[in-house]
Amino acid sequence: MTRTNVIAVVGPTAAGKSDLAVELALRIHGEAVNADSMQLYRGMDIGTAKLTRRERREVPHHLLDIWDVTESASVAEYQRLSRKVIGDVHGRGHVPVLVGGSGLYVRAALDDLEFPGTDPAVRGRLEEELAERGPEILHERLRGLDPPAAAAILPSNGRRVVRALEVIEISGRPFTATLPDYRYLYDAVQIGLTVPRPELDERIAVRVEHMWSAGFVAEVETLERAGLRDGLTAGRALGYAQVLRFLAGEWTEERAKEETIRATRRFARKQESWFRRDPRVHWRPYDATDLAERALELVTAASDAGAGR
Repeated sequence: MTRTNVIAVVGPTAAGKSDLAVELALRIHGEAVNADSMQLYRGMDIGTAKLTRRERREVPHHLLDIWDVTESASVAEYQRLSRKVIGDVHGRGHVPVLVGGSGLYVRAALDDLEFPGTDPAVRGRLEEELAERGPEILHERLRGLDPPAAAAILPSNGRRVVRALEVIEISGRPFTATLPDYRYLYDAVQIGLTVPRPELDERIAVRVEHMWSAGFVAEVETLERAGLRDGLTAGRALGYAQVLRFLAGEWTEERAKEETIRATRRFARKQESWFRRDPRVHWRPYDATDLAERALELVTAASDAGAGR
């Protein structure tokens, strides 16, 4: 790989991105860089399918467990951190392998992307409305103003909904219009994993069942004592928000599990929609024979083509 200096593994949840990233890293002296917004949080392990140390197979992993669950996520801060990590990995002569399904985080790390400023008065007013009326009402407003942004943001993610509405009000343009054309900051190759929808739905259901059997409810109980319920970002994460409603007595445990499966399937469709809009993603079946080898052939071909430019 003479030119490619960042590889990204993207696609919907439960597609096998983390395992492929580890396999690629092992073959190319790579280091994994997390681009899953919820795996940034300490203690959110089972519910985010965070790889265990054994599953990482001694591949260095970066940007895991860096925030407390009470901290609000910031894609601009993630951009700063990810670019420093990528620079550090390059400095060691290794290849960063970005991995995750948070589309805006992937773009923040890879692309020549600057984020619009903020207006404390507008932000404060929208956050007040969020607290009073809930995220779904604001999400409906966003759907009317910027359908692509609404499609990419979960209705329960109040903080991101507020940010999108703030940008629209400040700039007078749709939130998605503030994102520039797809322009890599690095020589990069994105590999997207595809899973037939019925199979993906089943894999998600199996994953959620495994989460429960692995002690997910106990994990949420521990994080609740650490302030999860007050976390504007972490407290609304898939699975965690549903279990918090069970712990509050609003839902049965079975309903919390069913709602987690349902919400995760919806989210997977949003992820697919987001990444499908990026023409630079090279899609491969998640169960292709020797997927890692095929992916590296693709990376080499892209690198050779880039070297000839």
